[in-house]
Amino acid sequence: MDGADSSPLHVVIIPWLAFGHLLPALELAERLASRGHRVSFVSTPRNISRLRPVAPSLVPLIEFVALPLPRVDGLPDGAEATSDIPPGKAELHLKAFDGLAAPFSAFLDAACADGSDKKVDSVIVDSFHYWAAAAAHGRKVPCVLSMTYSAATSAQYGVPRGECRESMAVDELGPSVIQRFLLTFEKCNLLAHRSCFELEPESMPLLPEIFGKPVIPVGLLAPSPAGEGHGEHDEAVLSWLDKQPPKSIVYVAFGSEAPLTVEQLHEIALGLELAGTGFLWALRKPNGILEADILPSGFEERTRGRGLVAMGWVPQLRILAHGSVGAFMTHCGWSSTIEGVLFGHPLIMMPFLGEQCINARLMERKRVGVQVARHGNDRSFDREGVTRAVQAVMSEEEGGRVFASNARKLQEIVADKERQDRYIDEFVQCIRSYR
Repeated sequence: MDGADSSPLHVVIIPWLAFGHLLPALELAERLASRGHRVSFVSTPRNISRLRPVAPSLVPLIEFVALPLPRVDGLPDGAEATSDIPPGKAELHLKAFDGLAAPFSAFLDAACADGSDKKVDSVIVDSFHYWAAAAAHGRKVPCVLSMTYSAATSAQYGVPRGECRESMAVDELGPSVIQRFLLTFEKCNLLAHRSCFELEPESMPLLPEIFGKPVIPVGLLAPSPAGEGHGEHDEAVLSWLDKQPPKSIVYVAFGSEAPLTVEQLHEIALGLELAGTGFLWALRKPNGILEADILPSGFEERTRGRGLVAMGWVPQLRILAHGSVGAFMTHCGWSSTIEGVLFGHPLIMMPFLGEQCINARLMERKRVGVQVARHGNDRSFDREGVTRAVQAVMSEEEGGRVFASNARKLQEIVADKERQDRYIDEFVQCIRSYR
């Protein structure tokens, strides 16, 4: 590699069709563009339309490539992101996604054609993108596998081996999730991980040996409230927060895809009520539940003044940045975990899926919060467990102060722009070495 090479790169990024992947991919695109590199951000039209605006100075360097999602019988029109998909339709969404293979290959052919002024230096793909990785590999374009979850998650799951690898035959339903990852992984030159050594010193050093390929941290890609979109209820929510005492409010949000039942929603609500603490709950209506059934009868009246339930989209970053917020109740998706510690908030953790459970244990080991207790074979929680967790984290006694202090220590890592920028610079140099 010529260490003096500083010519602009052209990087293609094609994230998975979920906002937990699309949004960090957009953060990465902006960081690359801010260094003068050109980025082609490939997704579907509706997903692109729902992304936040790009910083005006970077607009000339980021091209959004909209590939229409093919129609599949049984999949509702406009269901482009995983948060749009009705229960039981995930396989149909994957089938539609696989229909993007041909148009993506055509896009790559045009970009790689002789004489093109947009020659591609690298393609960054997600775990499900076996056909995009194959398209890059077939055109001799270096391919990077984007790992959008914690290093602890990667260290625990690693590369599927043994029985998982014995049969790579794809049936009529298409590749399984494991097959997708393996087919993608095998065509990639290196892995780009959304983490850093300072936050995960135990797991990050293990990954190159686990995967047998270079693993390059790209930093935490923490978003900025300044770039956040705007919704119709923003001012009402922020105005309500303005009236609350400093550090008095628990912000409650479980992402857009938490598998919550009516019974679980009621237990969370009643736990918040019993805790006696102020709260702001960003509650997205689960599929198949009537709005009148979401909350316990009389809950909003009984908690009026100290609690607010905001249905639909809210400006999460500006809420977390607000001085009245003192803790974050979260499902511990990696993006939400990063956003919580970005603002120095201790966490009340209620994970639902495997990756979220790993993140919650990671944060628990760092003593930045507690998990809500679960019981029995069904791992259910109840209002008393919610109450205890909220009170433990919001306590002004020693235990609560320890959580708050440790959260501020992690904030120093996540908010260290200079350190996080160095990870991007090192990633760019790594891409150059494969150029």
